[in-house]
Amino acid sequence: MSDDIEYALASEPVRLPARRKTSNARTLTEIRSLARSHTRTALRVLVGIMRSDDATPAARVSAANAILDRGWGKAAQPIENDEDGVLELIHRIERIIVHPESSASGGCGRDA
Repeated sequence: MSDDIEYALASEPVRLPARRKTSNARTLTEIRSLARSHTRTALRVLVGIMRSDDATPAARVSAANAILDRGWGKAAQPIENDEDGVLELIHRIERIIVHPESSASGGCGRDA
């Protein structure tokens, strides 16, 4: 090849093959499916750690919690309501959305 042809070939932009576009939802679904296919093995490992006398107490408790969370769900966390609490904010949002005329009076204090 001549130098001109080699330079022309080298300066050509390299085109990568077109990437197959997949939606994030599809990818997430595939990941979940793959992870779920290992459920039995993962549970066996967790149960093995939980029952193992050689495992540290922290590892045993962690494995037991993971098993319970997957079988029964995580325990519900109570919502605390202090002076500027979450419940007051939820109440105010509800007033604005459901009863917009009562929110015109202003303030985020409680209705009397």
